Amino acid sequence: MPVPVVEITFWSALLIVFYAYVGYGILLWLLLRWRGRRPFLPPEPAALPALSLVTCAFNEADCIEEKIANSLALDYPHERLVLILVSDGSTDNTVGLIDGYPWPQGVRHVHLHEPERRGKIAAFQRAMALVDTSIVVSTDANTQLNPEALRRMVRHFGDTRVGAVAGEKRIAADLREAANSAGEGIYWRYESLLKRWDAELWSVVGAAGELFAFRTEAYENVPDDTIIEDFYLTLRMAQKGWRVAYEPGAYAVETASASVGEELKRKIRIAAGGWQAIVRLAPLLNIVRYGVLSFQYISHRVLRWTLAPALLPVILALNVWLAASGSHFYQVLLAGQLLFYAAALAGYWLEKRHIKVKALFVPYYFCVMNYAVYAGFLRYLRGNQTVLWEKAKRA
Repeated sequence: MPVPVVEITFWSALLIVFYAYVGYGILLWLLLRWRGRRPFLPPEPAALPALSLVTCAFNEADCIEEKIANSLALDYPHERLVLILVSDGSTDNTVGLIDGYPWPQGVRHVHLHEPERRGKIAAFQRAMALVDTSIVVSTDANTQLNPEALRRMVRHFGDTRVGAVAGEKRIAADLREAANSAGEGIYWRYESLLKRWDAELWSVVGAAGELFAFRTEAYENVPDDTIIEDFYLTLRMAQKGWRVAYEPGAYAVETASASVGEELKRKIRIAAGGWQAIVRLAPLLNIVRYGVLSFQYISHRVLRWTLAPALLPVILALNVWLAASGSHFYQVLLAGQLLFYAAALAGYWLEKRHIKVKALFVPYYFCVMNYAVYAGFLRYLRGNQTVLWEKAKRA
């Protein structure tokens, strides 16, 4: 292959990877500065709407009572709130703890349990069959919400274009945790920033299941084999013309995964679900039809699950080729790449020995995330990614 062709391919691949991970954020920031920022938080409505708070659980005996207590402590009128808890085939004492909880007088709550485990989306859709409120909020059993979360989320529904509101996921800080909390925490802070800017431009492209709200009228049942139901559900709403707003003042806090290995389980499942969603949401790739939403979806999600990870080894191989031609410039670039991957290996080695050097955990986490995309793609192709989630151990 002639050197000019190699150079063009190298720089094109590098540009795509840079854009997927960093460049899109820069472009969003520039677009918003050029257009002008708009007020972020609408005023609270005069009358708070009735809403259902849905929590799906599988073997959450270690945290379900804390979750119920947290839900009851939310700053929202109890007479306007319905708590729906769904146990999906739990085999521990989750069901007993829910049934035996000392529920306060006047709190409306529903507990659904089926002994057969069918996955979160099936459990969630059982809850939706009972919903009689105009707003639904979905949250995970292992998360804690801030007291004003519900009030801040429902404000956004004052805009008739808003069909859903994504809350913020936060990783609880713990100085004793290592690569998992350092990498995961940085990743989610960056993701939260992108979601805020996405929402200001037009719409968040997929909410995280830890905390999101939606209008009941915007909801539709999704296929029972949907792997990342929260992402798919809210993006289908956006595809139908609703905006997905973002509310950083409503957040769900959870501890980091117990190790990068535990976090890898989640990432592989999410990557397999990402590929499934890309196929099922293929019309959203049509930027002529969906305009800004397609631009956001491709830039923020599709590139990270497809081209960007695939191009990383291509960039390294082409850099070796160009460095071998004698160019000092490409030799320096190659040295930088090798140093980055060496730092990732060092991060892996230190994590195994419980030694904390955060600067090394970032490249390590980056490499783990991209490895998860490869593994998730293979799972999707083989069709062996089940909707039954394997719980990651938490720190």
